[in-house]
Amino acid sequence: MMKRLRMIALVMVLAPLFVVANGKADTASGNKSAKRVVYIARAQGDSFAAWLANSIKAEAVKYPYIKLDVMDGEANDAKENTIIENCITNKYDLIILQANNGEAQTPYVEEVVKAGIPIILTNPRIKGIAGTNSVDADPYMQGAVNARFALKQIPHNAVVVVLDGPAGNMHSTARRKAWQQEFFDKRPDVKIAGEQIANWNKDEAMNYMEDWVQANDHIDAVISMNDNMCAGALEVVKGNPKYKNLFAYGVDGTVEAALLIQSGRMTSTSFQNASELARLNLKVADEILTGKAKGLVNEDIDCPLITKDNINDLITAYKDGGSIK
Repeated sequence: MMKRLRMIALVMVLAPLFVVANGKADTASGNKSAKRVVYIARAQGDSFAAWLANSIKAEAVKYPYIKLDVMDGEANDAKENTIIENCITNKYDLIILQANNGEAQTPYVEEVVKAGIPIILTNPRIKGIAGTNSVDADPYMQGAVNARFALKQIPHNAVVVVLDGPAGNMHSTARRKAWQQEFFDKRPDVKIAGEQIANWNKDEAMNYMEDWVQANDHIDAVISMNDNMCAGALEVVKGNPKYKNLFAYGVDGTVEAALLIQSGRMTSTSFQNASELARLNLKVADEILTGKAKGLVNEDIDCPLITKDNINDLITAYKDGGSIK
């Protein structure tokens, strides 16, 4: 398992760097007529969203016939919806969308389908929209692997705080559902002292954590639906001996989270490999644009649990890829 994780992480972390360094990669698509593809990022100010956007840029170099534009929704539903409308007007050949709020983006995605433009929904997919493709991970399992790990770690009668992603975001709600079913329903002794939507944002998480630290005599664990918010909470109690043994859980496997786990400050994360998401998005885009896809395509990546026991493999992969100096 650890050896397999290291190889997967190494290949996927290095892949974008290899492509950029070589400028071009072997492809059977080199002589195809140019196609205009747009990637609409949820918010490049978020560490994982930025990683995914940069990985998609790098992966697109493998397909010389694809002209990729990247646009930033800035975690704003109105802005992202306007971008989608403009992409329909500008008649892109294919749209890859990272929704900020699946419910808010649904009618605009439906307009894309009506316009006859192929669309790939990624990180997260939006369920219930006919005619869409998707590349994603299983968000319930992302939460579940952490929750199951925490069952025997978090002490009896513990006090915990919970940081949620945006309302209406399928990844946020499914990860929280997993924590409820896999942990809280089985540990009724655990008290939730505070729970807030921090929108995947580190600064928002810091603000909430500051309030919770002041309002509670102690906090035993931070349960976060992503690494960025978890890192924000940990920043608030950094150096405080009272929180030396604080448990902390996230999702993504970002560089920051990897270093926090290595240092012993973060307990675990579920590795959501943005480079692998990017690889599959461009693979599916190529299959759609070249007519190779037989019907709609839905792909998922694996999201293994990362703990102190296998963190060195991920750290080594990040070092080899240049993400950690």
